Amino acid sequence: MSELSFKLEKPGNARAGILVTPHATVETPCFMPVGSQATVKTLTPDELKDLGYKLILANNYHLYLRPGTDVIASYGGIHKFMGWSGALLTDSGGYQVFSLSPLRKMSDEGVTFRSHIDGSEHFFSPELAIKYQEIFGADIIMALDECPPVEASRGAIESAVARTQAWALRCKSAKTRADQALFPIVQGGLHPDLRRRSAEGLIETGFPGYAIGGLAIGEAKDQTVEITAATTGVLPSDKPRYLMGVGSPEDIVRGVSAGIDMFDSALPTRVARNGALFTRRGRIDIANARYEGDKTPIETGCACYTCLNFSAGYVHHLFRAKELLAYRLATLHNLYFMRKLMRDIRQSILDERFDGFARNFLSDYTPTDEAVRLAQKRQWLQDRNQP
Repeated sequence: MSELSFKLEKPGNARAGILVTPHATVETPCFMPVGSQATVKTLTPDELKDLGYKLILANNYHLYLRPGTDVIASYGGIHKFMGWSGALLTDSGGYQVFSLSPLRKMSDEGVTFRSHIDGSEHFFSPELAIKYQEIFGADIIMALDECPPVEASRGAIESAVARTQAWALRCKSAKTRADQALFPIVQGGLHPDLRRRSAEGLIETGFPGYAIGGLAIGEAKDQTVEITAATTGVLPSDKPRYLMGVGSPEDIVRGVSAGIDMFDSALPTRVARNGALFTRRGRIDIANARYEGDKTPIETGCACYTCLNFSAGYVHHLFRAKELLAYRLATLHNLYFMRKLMRDIRQSILDERFDGFARNFLSDYTPTDEAVRLAQKRQWLQDRNQP
């Protein structure tokens, strides 16, 4: 048995629960900051704890390539390596293999790929993906999956669904540690019937939780919501549901509405380092000239370290001067915003007023223009594939 339990405190379309792992008890819905390379960029583990985070994400692909399994094993696992006492989830690395390694060869046995760091050749099989994640020792580990691009043909997506199902079964058979929970990943592109097929196959195999992958990779937001809702409608109500790679405030509110319990994304920290800061009204560009000399905080009423101690004009100056402190202060603000958002969402569910909360939030929050967002997303995905 896995040392993970999940209890729903408030069932329904939008759910509140408690996720118990070996290293932390986590209230859901929850957002996981991304620390792919054993660090959430610019912040220390203590700062993450002070923000209220108990579960963060690291990545099998990145850690396997650098510093490597032997190094992390010599520390006794990833928790000791990075000085993090809370819970950890490691992604299998399947998405990174497909998105970061343009030279790859796929077979039913696994995937051969070249490192985006030095071009060296490597191989991941379901068994090896589990072996490496067991060495790292995260509380929750992910099955290796095939994540086809959003523009893939239906035939290619059907093939990915079948392979993902077969690989999930092999991952389950390869798993030896009882203190780690293995989640498989539902695929199926933008086809509701393929999503159902994928989910039903994984449910038949049986796992302690289920992830939804292959979304937020360039499709329209309405499609993300539609497919998420179609998939959660199939998944067991008594198991945690994890929507991978989704982390904008508006998408999280919609995801919770569709029955999601767990989210992760590098977006809040990545856009913070580019000067995009979250407020109740939407994102602001702190590098914009309008903030020069602004003596008010980034958001009035925000209790994050940045807003309590510095003005928007000062943070604007740091970004214009390209000072390293800019990235830290911006990241602290955005992750505080995300943590408060999750607390507010959860409390509204417990108080049976989530529908009103969601309406008010989405009415007040102005998202990034959809055409601009899609263009930026596709450019980011393209840039990641460059050597």
